[in-house]
Amino acid sequence: MKAWVGFCGLLLTFNVSAAGGQSTLDLLKTIAFAGHQTDYSGIFVYQYGNHVETSRIFHIVDANGEYEKLESLDGPKREIIRHHGQVWCYRQHQMVQVESQQGKGKFPMLLPDQLSALSENYNVKELGTDRVAGYETRVLLFHPRDKLRYSRKIWVDMNTGLLLKSAVLNDKNQIVEQYAFTELKVGKDADRAWVNSGEVKNLPGMSQQDSSNVVAVVNSGWVVDALPAGFKKTTELVRPMHGNHAPVTQLVFSDGLSAISVFVEPFGPGEDENEGLSSRGALNLYHKVVDNHVYHVVGEVPPITVIQVLNSIRYNGK
Repeated sequence: MKAWVGFCGLLLTFNVSAAGGQSTLDLLKTIAFAGHQTDYSGIFVYQYGNHVETSRIFHIVDANGEYEKLESLDGPKREIIRHHGQVWCYRQHQMVQVESQQGKGKFPMLLPDQLSALSENYNVKELGTDRVAGYETRVLLFHPRDKLRYSRKIWVDMNTGLLLKSAVLNDKNQIVEQYAFTELKVGKDADRAWVNSGEVKNLPGMSQQDSSNVVAVVNSGWVVDALPAGFKKTTELVRPMHGNHAPVTQLVFSDGLSAISVFVEPFGPGEDENEGLSSRGALNLYHKVVDNHVYHVVGEVPPITVIQVLNSIRYNGK
């Protein structure tokens, strides 16, 4: 399996006075809800190290559901469209339907899964207010209770609850990666021209969702013994992987803020026998050959965590 898949593969309304009386859990629910139920369009920047990517996003909710379009503004044309759990990606000069990503939230979304458990794994602190893209925001810091996950700092719009900026910090309080809107229109000001143009109706497979190439399993027999506290399994399935000779077993774990994916595949011709660790922003990948299988662990967690997780994978089937 390739160390990094492309753009197609990887790729949170509260009033200030009212928010002051909200519990942390209620506030997080508001932020998660806003990411899916607010109309917005704008431009945001993603940064890690010296790398910078600029993207345009459209997000509209109407009687027909939730629509999202994401366009890269740098380099070759890259585009993703999402609607009703279906995903399309621009490939080879045309839009093609691709597999929906399981358990993965992208900016400006915050995973709503297991929000009630966040306080067990993070200390949440308010840092005051700030302005992002011309909007007044409330700043929150999620500091982990262990060294096995990153800190998260978020800037939330005071009027809508929409996430406008997000930074991942390491144990030295250095920025590992950061997303931030530079231009934004919200509510009635959001650009709806794309949805109104009817482009979505002409997408291939619009009327149906093809899940024939993904086989869900109840229990594959693969287990992980050394997950960080608070991580729970959210998905387990067998899936084909481009460039692989055999289907891959995938297990996804989340603590409500970060996700870890474990991939297990039979070792075959052309597979890399060398142990390896690589990084892209907050995302770390570790792979290793063990007992005629290739293990890959990828997650928005520190390198020490993906290594610990991989070394605890074992088969518990019959």
